[in-house]
Amino acid sequence: MTPLDYEYLQKILKDRSGLMLSADKKYLLESRLLPLARKVGVPGISELVQKMKGGSQTVIDDVVEAMTTNETFFFRDKTPFDHFKDTVVPAMIKARAGKRSLRIWCAAASTGQEPYSLAMILKDFGAALSGWRVEIIATDLSPEVLEKSRAGLYTQFEVQRGLPIQSLVKHFTQVGTMWQLNADVRSLVQFKQFNLLQDFTHLGKFDIIFCRNVLIYFDQPTKSDIFGRLAKVSEADGYLFLGAAETVIGLTDKYRVCPTRRGVYMPNDMRAAPSIVPGMVATKPMSAGVGK
Repeated sequence: MTPLDYEYLQKILKDRSGLMLSADKKYLLESRLLPLARKVGVPGISELVQKMKGGSQTVIDDVVEAMTTNETFFFRDKTPFDHFKDTVVPAMIKARAGKRSLRIWCAAASTGQEPYSLAMILKDFGAALSGWRVEIIATDLSPEVLEKSRAGLYTQFEVQRGLPIQSLVKHFTQVGTMWQLNADVRSLVQFKQFNLLQDFTHLGKFDIIFCRNVLIYFDQPTKSDIFGRLAKVSEADGYLFLGAAETVIGLTDKYRVCPTRRGVYMPNDMRAAPSIVPGMVATKPMSAGVGK
């Protein structure tokens, strides 16, 4: 692979997915694209680049997909999901008692573990959300991972990563050597192909947005732009969840830090009274199902 090949790949990945491939990431590119080159039937990355330059849209799409990080697991990092369950959802139940509707966007959802983790938590609220319209929109750039997500079918290894045994027993059915999420949980989540570099407005407004562990791959101007556009689709009293290594500080004035809740942010709209009150006592989740 020549330096020109590397520059070409950097530009393609930046333009198509927002991924910033720094000069020290050559090893990562090689580890992910060499297997793809063999699959396409060429000996190396330079030949793969030639196919891309020749106008093969399929190869371009495959390269972008191979380089997009899809690492995920159920209840990843645990703390954000505790905040969601113990503080944010109880606050939203109170704030949305009039319209009895809750909309959540899970961006860069990968193979579905994150949105399904949220769906299981919401199911466990039972009677407190009975009769509510609960909608989780899960988006990702990759058609391949979305196909897997919709099936809700996971290996033994995947369900052992972060998923409490009680959730496995309650919300999954064993299918051969695999485990499938029950239909009542899957029905809460709608999966759509979407690129974060595109316009968000057609997705509508959201009460809660999870955009975790994806912005770390973007440069600062792209992060700032995305935060500005996220704010436009956030309800004024809504919440934004970011990954442990991500922050809005120094990047945007559209969001402010949520006191005592690490990784949780609120739109910087002082017309809206914050729903989270530090130290508030969460309501205890019920056991019945979420009403549609």
